[in-house]
Amino acid sequence: MHGNPLYHWIALAVASALMLPLAIALLRGWVPSWTRGRTGGLRLRAYGILSLYGGTLANGVPRLAKASFDVVMAAMLFGIGFYGLAAVLLLLSAVKDNRARS
Repeated sequence: MHGNPLYHWIALAVASALMLPLAIALLRGWVPSWTRGRTGGLRLRAYGILSLYGGTLANGVPRLAKASFDVVMAAMLFGIGFYGLAAVLLLLSAVKDNRARS
């Protein structure tokens, strides 16, 4: 059920190194060069990325802690909720960007 802890550590390290700084930079007002024309939904995009990071944490941390089966399953469902929230936020970000261009 818990799998190899190395894989979970790698996933958490990569997510922490890539998703977290990008989301924080977007929330602080930084606009990447590839999104210069689509700045309407930057905050929603940042919150979507943070939701992806939350899903990664919810799925990885209980497995690393060797929690019981019930706790891992509950955290996994919670993580799926984070992924669903991220999908909604990223979709809303795209809609807001599209409306800002029109």
